[in-house]
Amino acid sequence: MYSFVSGRRDCVDTHKLKALAFDLDGTLTQHKTKLEKKHQQVLDRLGREYRLLMLGAGECSRIFLQMNRYPIDIIGNYGMQYGQYNRITKNLDMQFNISLPCDRKSVILKLTELRKVLGLTQYSGASVEFHNSGCITFPLLGTETALDTKLAFDPDRKIRRAMYAEVVKAFPEYTVFIGGSSSFDLAPRPYNKYYALDIFCRNEKLSHDNVLYVGDDYGLGGNDEAVYQSDFPFLTIDDYTMFPELMNSHFPAGL
Repeated sequence: MYSFVSGRRDCVDTHKLKALAFDLDGTLTQHKTKLEKKHQQVLDRLGREYRLLMLGAGECSRIFLQMNRYPIDIIGNYGMQYGQYNRITKNLDMQFNISLPCDRKSVILKLTELRKVLGLTQYSGASVEFHNSGCITFPLLGTETALDTKLAFDPDRKIRRAMYAEVVKAFPEYTVFIGGSSSFDLAPRPYNKYYALDIFCRNEKLSHDNVLYVGDDYGLGGNDEAVYQSDFPFLTIDDYTMFPELMNSHFPAGL
């Protein structure tokens, strides 16, 4: 019997596992970059023994293209979308795509006041991004700030973690995540990655200990935090370049 120590549990029996679920940015890839060949090869090997699943914050189509159309089922938008890979058409067949209403006027008013409280009244471009799903992005520096400026703004997330409670307080009807390099993402309740993975298990008649989740964003406000704090087995990763070594060490070839 092969077992491993997860990010916060004593020991997990891999013989119980039937599926492996993955975050994308920071886990399998760098932020918004394509899936590398060596990472794909690890997925190929694991896929011969386990069902593989992507569980993302973004849309299924974006995740699919970022992964170079890799043959994998994808849950997107924190569980508001689900696409199954069709091996004949080599595309995703969308099983559902939920879109919820958003009171945009109310959101804009709240964000205007929030920017005053947080000292973020100077920004470039739009103050907020609305998505068709009903999710919202609050770009602290605005939508048109240069990427290098965004990346340098809060690399260790200390600034946004200090702001996190204020954003949560302002939007009780949403789950708030520290997203991207300089933003907050808001998803309508009850959608989050734990909710999405739990629904997946129910539909597929799997127990939580049948599914291992691998993610990097497990700290306060991270979009993997809800899974990390739950009863799902969880394997943490802090450097996406170590993904092959991490998975090969916990799932050696031939075992």
